Amino acid sequence: MHRIDLPQWMIERGKALNSFSSVAPRATALVVVDMQNAYMAHGESLATSNAREIVPNVNRLSTAVRAMGGKVFFLRQTYTDEPPRALPEWQKQVSPKVAKVRERVRAGLPSHDVYNALDVQPVDVLVDKYRHSAFARHASDLEAQLRAAGIDTLIIVGIATNVCCESTARDAFALGFRVLFVADATAALTDEEHNAALLSLRAVFADVRMTDEVLQVIADSVAAHG
Repeated sequence: MHRIDLPQWMIERGKALNSFSSVAPRATALVVVDMQNAYMAHGESLATSNAREIVPNVNRLSTAVRAMGGKVFFLRQTYTDEPPRALPEWQKQVSPKVAKVRERVRAGLPSHDVYNALDVQPVDVLVDKYRHSAFARHASDLEAQLRAAGIDTLIIVGIATNVCCESTARDAFALGFRVLFVADATAALTDEEHNAALLSLRAVFADVRMTDEVLQVIADSVAAHG
């Protein structure tokens, strides 16, 4: 698992903007970003042990959020040639390795599915996502689903910390959602990328916590709301 190095001075600075000691249980959603076979299964070109090692923490959070009456959303990065969700042509000019991975996340392929070690329940919501941020134009209908469910707080977990997780968290903040970002339930390719994203998010956009801390917030909130 990543060596997390978030300096105390940044934690203190961030408290002035985003520091959440409680959540409204039924207005809270866990957003699990892109934890799919294409990015996690052994033998996949971009899969790392960092991603597989966060699965137990993600499952603990999923269980806790469901138990308090919140909702769990599993996002799936999805590649298509159909407009308007197709990427612009210039963004398709990537390395052969990245191009191969994109082909692995076409809807309907086993590699597009959520990684099988994750606890996905029938009450959970699967959302296909066509951009790095779930809230970008043409990306998904996640925002509409969250608004319809009365959600105002997001707990973000998944992969990659510095790409789709960070992009989704920043846009969630801009849209007015409260964001908790879980440092040991997100993963990137390297420690350096992971910690750079945590530092940037804690400065302005999210309350960055560890899994045990978020579980304690959930427990305290459930107790407070009876």
